[in-house]
Amino acid sequence: MEKLLIIDDDIELVSLLAEFLSLENFDVETANDGEEGLQKALSGDYELILLDVMMPRMNGFEMLTLLRQKSEIPVLMLTAKGDDLNKVLGLEMGADDYLAKPFSERELIARIRAILRRTQYKNVDQLGRINHLDIELFPAQQQAVCQGITIELTATELLLLEKFILHPGELFSKAELSEQVLDKKLEPFDRSIDMHLSNLRRKLPARLDGNTRVKNFRGRGYMWLEGQLNLQGVI
Repeated sequence: MEKLLIIDDDIELVSLLAEFLSLENFDVETANDGEEGLQKALSGDYELILLDVMMPRMNGFEMLTLLRQKSEIPVLMLTAKGDDLNKVLGLEMGADDYLAKPFSERELIARIRAILRRTQYKNVDQLGRINHLDIELFPAQQQAVCQGITIELTATELLLLEKFILHPGELFSKAELSEQVLDKKLEPFDRSIDMHLSNLRRKLPARLDGNTRVKNFRGRGYMWLEGQLNLQGVI
């Protein structure tokens, strides 16, 4: 059974979610504030954390910041409906996805399973390694190495990087990346892909040849570059 941790100060909601998710064959543990949640998150072996934003003692953002210093466990942020700022902040801090309250049970299950699918890596080949220019990616170990330095990436960032370096020079729309990497349809004003890519760009060192790694074609999507920028067939 896949093990989940729910961290939310709404005791009634936590109880309902724990009961429902247990019926869906998840092993569920709970915490009702950020401090307790962080302690459990760092000491337990969880596949996914459901993390509320507004909590006493330590809010969700503070907890996520501390968690990301030691762990890349997938995190689904629970935000207030229409709170776009918190959604963006959560993604910038390393959350894998967000879900606005109130949400349906079916929507929650779909989002959980989507995150679990994209964060459970399998070997790419017998060596379990993907090479591209100065990057080595080890999906099975959820590890990325660039210029000989291990880069700490979330599971979603790793999957996005894998998608790009397996298809250098190919233009992907945000809708394609959302469906193929995040396993969800792109919604209006959804900036999840932008935020994950921004984090990825920030964490990877600059290329030694001075060229950019990824190009944004406004209104069309993103392209991971093989070498120098070549617009033939794109414009």
